[in-house]
Amino acid sequence: MYNHTVARLTYRALLGRRRVLILIALPALLLSISLAVRLIGGADDSAAVEVLGGFALASMVPLIGVVAGTGAIAPEIDDGSIVYLLAKPLPRRTIILTKLVVAIAVTIAFTTAPILVSGLILNGNSQGIASAYTVAAAVAAVAYSAIFLLLGTISRNAVVFGLVYALVWEALLGSTLAGVRTLSVQQWSLSLAEGIAASGADVTSDVALPLALVLLAAATALGTWYAIRRLTAMTVTGD
Repeated sequence: MYNHTVARLTYRALLGRRRVLILIALPALLLSISLAVRLIGGADDSAAVEVLGGFALASMVPLIGVVAGTGAIAPEIDDGSIVYLLAKPLPRRTIILTKLVVAIAVTIAFTTAPILVSGLILNGNSQGIASAYTVAAAVAAVAYSAIFLLLGTISRNAVVFGLVYALVWEALLGSTLAGVRTLSVQQWSLSLAEGIAASGADVTSDVALPLALVLLAAATALGTWYAIRRLTAMTVTGD
């Protein structure tokens, strides 16, 4: 179910010089914004909700998910090096699950810690806002990793489609249109944040928590299952 060699190669690919700069840039921007907001306006719960919800959860988490999820497998498929893995006596399920674990670990590492620190900077975790968004980001990271890993097995333009999904569907439409919110990972994870934060924190979601948890689990499971099917359908001399 988990192969250390595949994991090591995937970590090396994801944490290469080019990708790691992107992974670092977004958290650095979040921390800079949080520090500037705190210096200008002081500790403010509403500002914390706006920054952590409007930028961190809506934009930073899905964008880092794109980098980690697609980067875990798409480059190998694009350059053909995936054939070396497919030629090994490894179950395709093991390859996908290992890469998923790595993508989740990288996404969580580069999102949850910056969000927690930013929340502490903004309002010192007043009303549990920083903790709520940190947990929500961790759960969203799992679903995003599965979705974008699947995308990496489907399309040679996985990064482009992933960016469109993250920026348009999640960050823009998922924050503004009620119908889209029901089908947004951002809103599902925001429902979890709403359940964790204090009642006066003004953290709200359009999706009920039980339904949000079911949808998060379903998106993760279905994304992983179909990614395994896609890789299983590939042959050493074909795709």
